[in-house]
Amino acid sequence: MKPQLHKLPCSSDASFLYSKWNCKYFDKRWHLHKEYELVWIRKGWGTRFIGDSVCHFEEGDLSLIGSNIPHLFRNSEEFYSEDNNLEAGSTFIHFTENFLGSQFFEIPEMNLVSKLLEKSSLALEIHGETKKYIINKLYHMHEEDPAERLLSLLAILVKLSQSTELKPLLSAGFAANKSGDTEKINNAFEFIMKNYTKEIYVLEIASKLNMSVASFSRYFKYHTRKTFSDCVTEIRIGHACRLLMENNYSISEICYRSGFDNLSNFYRHFKKIIGIIPKEYRNRFLKTAKIPVL
Repeated sequence: MKPQLHKLPCSSDASFLYSKWNCKYFDKRWHLHKEYELVWIRKGWGTRFIGDSVCHFEEGDLSLIGSNIPHLFRNSEEFYSEDNNLEAGSTFIHFTENFLGSQFFEIPEMNLVSKLLEKSSLALEIHGETKKYIINKLYHMHEEDPAERLLSLLAILVKLSQSTELKPLLSAGFAANKSGDTEKINNAFEFIMKNYTKEIYVLEIASKLNMSVASFSRYFKYHTRKTFSDCVTEIRIGHACRLLMENNYSISEICYRSGFDNLSNFYRHFKKIIGIIPKEYRNRFLKTAKIPVL
């Protein structure tokens, strides 16, 4: 099964897609599309897979995903139980490189925007005042007519092209694999997300997929640009970050609730991936004001 190209149809009076999506949980699988995607997570949390980046996502996250970059937003397990009142929701824009004509982004005034689109090949996480500005724009676009939305999108692209508050998510050498069987990789992600809080053996998932350990390891790295072990560790650290932000558990409890078997191992991986120790991460988060929900 080849990767699905999720090209969402534009309306007859628009050159790009603007959409608000509300659901019990995000159900799109590992996929890619030729359109660039600007996506704002309005509701929900979980693990975000974009190219070779794996991390926790929260309400308010904003990112620009370049053309043909495989991605998946998967909510945390509590969203899938039948007796919950949780909801997920996003607002997103899909647009192609030539949605305003084949040479529009080649004119001098669009030089910085053209460079922005090139940078988006590494997927960009948006922060700070730029994030506040764009979320406000996306919120009000819901009430705008098609012409006004077009002007708003151009304003967003110009703002992004001038911003220093963009963080690349993918490794510099990342190159997306755009063909091949993806059913197994989706099943692998499902297995990881259901089992990462306990000990995971690569032999178990390889057997479930009717593959040898060596074949599965090659297959997984081909599609994700990282080892199975590294991917599981990053998901565990993402889960730990969420628990640290909630501030309901001690760091020792968070270590074991996230699937690590000892504190030393937890601290080592956390510092390597996040850059600071868990206590400092919690303190920084508690001091940081969140963007108000619009």
